[in-house]
Amino acid sequence: MDEIVKTFVEVLRIPAISPSAGGRGELRRAERLQFILSELGIERVRRVDVPDERAEGGVRPNIIAVLEGEDSSKTLWLIAHIDTVPEGDVRLWETDPFEPIVRNGRIYARGAEDNGQAIASMLLAARILMELGLRPRVDLGFVFVSDEEAGNKYGLEQLVRMGIFKEGDEAVVLDYGSPDGSEMEIAEKHMLWLKFMVRGVQAHAAFPHHGVNAHRIGARLLLTLDEILHEKFHEHDELYIPPASTFEPTKKESNVENVNTIPGIDVFYFDCRVLPKYSLDDVLSTVREVCGRFESMYGVRIEVEEVFRWDSPPPTPPSANVVRKLSEALKISRGVNARLIGIGGGTCAALLRAQNIPAVVWSTLDGMAHKPNEYCKIENIRKDAETLAVLSLII
Repeated sequence: MDEIVKTFVEVLRIPAISPSAGGRGELRRAERLQFILSELGIERVRRVDVPDERAEGGVRPNIIAVLEGEDSSKTLWLIAHIDTVPEGDVRLWETDPFEPIVRNGRIYARGAEDNGQAIASMLLAARILMELGLRPRVDLGFVFVSDEEAGNKYGLEQLVRMGIFKEGDEAVVLDYGSPDGSEMEIAEKHMLWLKFMVRGVQAHAAFPHHGVNAHRIGARLLLTLDEILHEKFHEHDELYIPPASTFEPTKKESNVENVNTIPGIDVFYFDCRVLPKYSLDDVLSTVREVCGRFESMYGVRIEVEEVFRWDSPPPTPPSANVVRKLSEALKISRGVNARLIGIGGGTCAALLRAQNIPAVVWSTLDGMAHKPNEYCKIENIRKDAETLAVLSLII
């Protein structure tokens, strides 16, 4: 365990922030992981570099390592991502976010929990199996991907296109979890990010009748959409956390620089997480109907842009082998009863489910992702590694 923690700290010390967030990418961290995997003695290790001229070295690296199992006709894939988000407001940190600190059984650093803990657990699981001379039931694949925090274009999405994952394979994505390790995510909501641009007429605030206040109309539109969308798409599904569809007004762009000008343009955004029982096309139809009414009522033009859309694939069935066996491994290794859930956020698992690869998202986490003073518990690394090792022997 001490060696794994030391190795983990070395990995965390290397920044791996996406170029889209102002970073240099994941190359140096990936190179370090390659070396660690070779030191462990894993023979089947390859790196898949996806070109990205913005990143250091011009590539976004992805690492695939495989421990040969008794049955090589299928693979159990364990998946983590090596990129992290930026540190945010450094003033909110009690320690240097890129100088990991081990204190009171925790490791503090940006990326310690999201998704570094998963990397450490996977490395420790491999170490356990190899040192004890235990052979997995099927091939055990370790995948460390880039670009998860910015959309997976240079990471898992590329690996899926390459056909790395084949029919009959199963996966555990270590990127969501609960403090006791009981929650297993098998389903995700549809995701839709919308940008609204209300075009009115700019004017001097002393003569508002010469203009059309886009900000006022935009505010009314925002509140109307909020109310109508929640009323129309109101059903609950207790599998999901939270159990209802969510329609959240989030980002707001600046309209005018000075107080005494009537804004001629107002721009705001909605983040929609919609239960799979509904269609995103129906949501968009409702949005456009409301916007059309506002255009007629107020004499404005309203542009609606789909910033991001993800129609979620069917959930992983509760009866899937990986779901049953991970539940069994949790019971054997920790005495924990698994609880199946769905979430609103998107994970790598959705890309696999879209290819009919049964995938479960699971870890033991305190929910520190993207927060200041992010940490992971060393005990969670050990517990998750033991559960993964047991899973590989009974899958």
